[in-house]
Amino acid sequence: MPAKYSWRVYAVCMFAAIGGFCFGYDTGVLGSILTMEDFIYTMKQRDYLTPLESGTLTGLLLAGCFVGALVAGQTCEIISRKRTIILASIVFILGAAIQTGTNGYAMMVTGRAIAGLGIGGLSMSVPLYQSELAPKDIRGRLISLQQFMITVGIMIAFWCDAGTNINQTGQATWRIPLGIQIFPALVLFIGAFFLPYSPRWLVSKGRNDEALEVLALLHADGDTNNALVQEEYHEIVEQIQHERAVAITNYLELFKGTVRRRLILGILIQVFQQFTGINSIMYYAPKIFKQAGIDDQSATLIASGVNGVLNMLATIPAILFLDRLGRRKTLISGALFMGTAMLLCGIVMAATGRVFYDPETDQNDIYMGDNKHASYFCIVMIYFFVAGFAYSWGPVGWIYPAEIFSLNVRAKATSFSTAANWLMNFAISEIVPVMLASITWGTYIFFGCCCFFMSVCVFLFFPETKAKSLEEMDQIFAGSVWAFRDRAPKHIEHGINDTEKASIGSTKE
Repeated sequence: MPAKYSWRVYAVCMFAAIGGFCFGYDTGVLGSILTMEDFIYTMKQRDYLTPLESGTLTGLLLAGCFVGALVAGQTCEIISRKRTIILASIVFILGAAIQTGTNGYAMMVTGRAIAGLGIGGLSMSVPLYQSELAPKDIRGRLISLQQFMITVGIMIAFWCDAGTNINQTGQATWRIPLGIQIFPALVLFIGAFFLPYSPRWLVSKGRNDEALEVLALLHADGDTNNALVQEEYHEIVEQIQHERAVAITNYLELFKGTVRRRLILGILIQVFQQFTGINSIMYYAPKIFKQAGIDDQSATLIASGVNGVLNMLATIPAILFLDRLGRRKTLISGALFMGTAMLLCGIVMAATGRVFYDPETDQNDIYMGDNKHASYFCIVMIYFFVAGFAYSWGPVGWIYPAEIFSLNVRAKATSFSTAANWLMNFAISEIVPVMLASITWGTYIFFGCCCFFMSVCVFLFFPETKAKSLEEMDQIFAGSVWAFRDRAPKHIEHGINDTEKASIGSTKE
């Protein structure tokens, strides 16, 4: 019989996920704005942006995210997960305000970089915060709220862009969508003051009574004597007592012992998430749909808006069933589904489209207007790809790194894996416009092959973590590196990995 959990833990994790909304909105809003004539002219006083210029506008946000994620690894430990969320919200509001009031390309790039610092901090601290508040049986569901809110942000951004493009003229077509993102960040900034601290962070700071009260409030309506609350509380205290003997004080120690394996897997899953190609689809959706045969600007934006709605709806199955299906099956099935969609899209584009060189922009482009059936097929494949990502690599890409590390390394290691996500995101945002402008349909073939490769890696190396407490992760990762064999030792002293045992033993000596 599954345990019933208080509505408060859902409410707190959902509110914290507003940080994901800010990330999603800022991702979605720029993709459509990059195609708006008034925005392009305001930026460079000409009627087009080069691939490098458009790539830099997306890339500078991601570079800021990379730095923000690394900084958040320190602030989450020092000032708490909660206060890091507050600080990151302030930084994002500043960046969004600069973007809204921009008078040229340099100011826009600056605003993107500052907003990136805020989003990087939120993308690292929010899943970490959620994982430490969530009961193990529904941890996947609660961290999935982060990805769900990302997709909500992307969807709303697409429709705001479409609405202003159709109903507004001049600079209002892009300043209004850019300004809207300030409001949710302001709500998060104010509301975060009323969120509870992470109970695991409180115990690590010696504030055990407060930690017990938070656990009771979130999981048992304030009953500190509840059996589940007491069990989780004592697990946390026991684990932290062991970890204090081997406290990790710098990043180099993350590469030692069993922590190294988890760090590699945490980084890989974040890197793989980017090599699905999803953010290139989201950033450049209007251009991609134009390549697929939709020529009209408004129709292109509406097709992107439908893409955003599908992305959001397809995340809901992950929220409902991820803790039942497990991480491995979800990742493998999603990668195979996405890879098939991307390959079919690229093959049909290659077979039916006409690649031509545009001397005005110095780019290759593809025209599919002569074959509407093929155009619609490619658009459907892109929709299938987005749906496949939304139920699998979207949520699990954030869940897995947030749950596999011990508390003494969790903030540092999660910041490392999140920073890897943003680094790859930055690299791909720089090369995708160049790929679309040079190899056109080959871009989809490339990402399709990446997805198939990822499915093999997950099958071989990524162990299952569903329904395991954060304090049980040492046991899961103490077994063979070949995850498909599932031969992790069943009797391992709770909470202590090999590295920790050696360190404790040497301390006693």
